[in-house]
Amino acid sequence: MTLRVAIVGAGNRGGDVYARLLTGHGAQVTHVVDPRAARLQEVATRHAVPPERQYRDPDAFFALGRVADAVVIATPDDQHVTPCLQALALGYDVLLEKPVCLTEPELDLLQAAEATSSGRVTVCHVLRAAPFFREVRRVLDSGALGTLIGIQHAENVAHWHYAHSYVRGNWRASPPAAPFLLAKSCHDLDLLRAFAGSPPERVTSEGALHHFRPEHAPPGATDRCVTCPVQGCPSDARLIYLTRDPHAWPVTVLTAGGISLQDALEQGPYGECVYLGKNDVVDHQAVTIHFQNGVTAQLTVSAFTHNNTRTLKLLGTHGELRGHMDRHELELHDFRTGHSQRWTVEASGNHGGGDDGLIQAWLSSLRGETPPPTPLSESLDSHRMAFAAERARQRGTVEEIC
Repeated sequence: MTLRVAIVGAGNRGGDVYARLLTGHGAQVTHVVDPRAARLQEVATRHAVPPERQYRDPDAFFALGRVADAVVIATPDDQHVTPCLQALALGYDVLLEKPVCLTEPELDLLQAAEATSSGRVTVCHVLRAAPFFREVRRVLDSGALGTLIGIQHAENVAHWHYAHSYVRGNWRASPPAAPFLLAKSCHDLDLLRAFAGSPPERVTSEGALHHFRPEHAPPGATDRCVTCPVQGCPSDARLIYLTRDPHAWPVTVLTAGGISLQDALEQGPYGECVYLGKNDVVDHQAVTIHFQNGVTAQLTVSAFTHNNTRTLKLLGTHGELRGHMDRHELELHDFRTGHSQRWTVEASGNHGGGDDGLIQAWLSSLRGETPPPTPLSESLDSHRMAFAAERARQRGTVEEIC
């Protein structure tokens, strides 16, 4: 059976990543929805979607009733909830890009809507499906660590990636985008929830926008990198984009819809100086989470890193597991025997193969072969942690999670 999937939101994730992977695994993209005419046509042409199945407005698409088997919702952060509710009302199964919403009450709204629908929502927490983290899960389940006591996890957001997405990009201001922790690290919070094996109970957090501010602009800096005489700026857009593959992310974000890279740097947001003050999300944040079963986890998310990767330690009564995602490397120390072992996990593709793994798991569930990858209620715990952490950061409090 060929599954028919509609793409609602044809940006990088919806139009480039999920649509490509879906067709690669035998599904058919039958409808595309995006308000940008050039981008809509670009993605629709790529997947041979005829004009009568192209829509600028999600309302117009959902007014058709149920015309596909499932939908991908990959609209901007503040435009996820309404189309998801519309899809559930029609009984669609939904692959919903994270973050799923921008306010806590909307979490309950989505969960209640799913409970009364024949459709199911799968959140795009792709890291659970990555081979590297599946191997971490295997070690944890094997009992080699004994009882899990703590987790130390770091999301190293390379300095250029932070500048691209959180200073110049769509997630530089909250609202309308989600707070930094929710936008960037609900993946990681979801991993902590999965490894802890328990709902979260309370959260504390510290963080701020330390560096990417007007007062830190180098002397002589101009408002655009293409005219800036400053040498050695690590956030120079010319250094970030002109030295990378023009057919791959992040350059394709600038050139989507047929825009030239030079025009994008001269006229668009990705060529702007990072010290203009148009961003307001934090650039370094630390979070501590206590889970109901007693496991404690620390997560640090920072822009001030060279690597664009995750590193972690799982601390147990019988052993310690260390991991470096970028190297595909795991190291297990057994306290009982004194032995240690190190091995690598083969993986390739976006998010260490997680994007592909999630799409395969979702399609398998749509075909009735397996359950949905993760229940919505469990996926939403990542967002509850993120909202609580943002409150704790702003207020200097310990926040309980109900």
